[in-house]
Amino acid sequence: MQEILTLNSISPKGVERLSSSLFHVADDVEAPAGILVRSQNMHEMELPESLLAIARAGAGTNNIPVEQCTARGVVVFNTPGANANAVKELTIAGLIMACRNLAPALDWVGGLKGEGDAVAKLVEKGKSRFVGPELAGKRLGVIGLGAIGVKVANVATHLGLEVYGYDPYISVEAAWNLSRNVIHCVNLNDLYSQCDLITVHVPVTKDTVGLINSEAIAQMKQGVRIVNFARGELVDNGALLAGVRTGRVGCYVCDFPTEELLGEPGVVALPHLGASTPESEENCAVMAADQLRDYLLNGNIHNSVNLPNVELPRVGGSRICVLHKNVPGMLSGITGAASEAGLNIENLVNKSRRDVAYTMLDVSGNVGGGVVARLKGLEGCIRVRII
Repeated sequence: MQEILTLNSISPKGVERLSSSLFHVADDVEAPAGILVRSQNMHEMELPESLLAIARAGAGTNNIPVEQCTARGVVVFNTPGANANAVKELTIAGLIMACRNLAPALDWVGGLKGEGDAVAKLVEKGKSRFVGPELAGKRLGVIGLGAIGVKVANVATHLGLEVYGYDPYISVEAAWNLSRNVIHCVNLNDLYSQCDLITVHVPVTKDTVGLINSEAIAQMKQGVRIVNFARGELVDNGALLAGVRTGRVGCYVCDFPTEELLGEPGVVALPHLGASTPESEENCAVMAADQLRDYLLNGNIHNSVNLPNVELPRVGGSRICVLHKNVPGMLSGITGAASEAGLNIENLVNKSRRDVAYTMLDVSGNVGGGVVARLKGLEGCIRVRII
């Protein structure tokens, strides 16, 4: 039985995917083979030697020490698309809030409590200060056309928006799902200069931190409205606030409150509600559990953020899984070690991702400690597992 550690409350529907006869799932496991996590910060956590994989029930993996995991041969999974519908819906709500001044209007109406019969008259007198434009006919720029960005772009076309999309790394699947009415931008400058509203849907990387900065805002249209339900680090808050105060930015709606944003006119900060739906939490938990299960039982990798996606149908016998550096001679060394041990290779797959690679072999014959020792002795080998 393999031990699974939960670091957060995980939806029961996700935990149910891990059969009790094969796995023990609990929040007090000492030597886990796998970890299920949502938002808990793992950077200060000492990773046990037993750990083979971490499954994040969500898209972002900022809370996981990914580089350390890679060096130790620990696969890190996320669940892209599992919360896409929830974030899409909130993004559309954010676009409406940005245009129709709903947040300040709600605050103002709440302040009328106690005015009695005068409320109706005060409402008619004061509503003009919250007049805002409709979405229909405006130009929306969608930065990032992944699972969420595509959904937002497609819905926006049905709301009458003229949609511009930018993503130099768009996948084939995303491209197939994207509405043909979305206009393709080859660079961000074109998107910035043409769009009345901009929404961001990219992960945080060294290249995207501070993506929306003073230089970017200077290229945008006067009064642009910006929506960010991706990650707070994508926006330089200092530059954003400067834009709001000068009127360059008409409104900023985000899901990532910080001290400097709170109480600022023109800023609507929600309490990180993007994936806060029962459906989203269940979807993320189920996907995370399924990916963890398939890796622990079969060695297959789906939606890893640090290793290549690899799948190999089982053909019987034993399966040898080798995580290794992406260097010349590794594949021949692995197959040579198997041959020297008298093993017949029935099936094999090898894929790489930047500096690391993953090789799986289905073999017939007795896989003893000798072949494991040979594989671990190969220069560049990170981890060996026999299933």
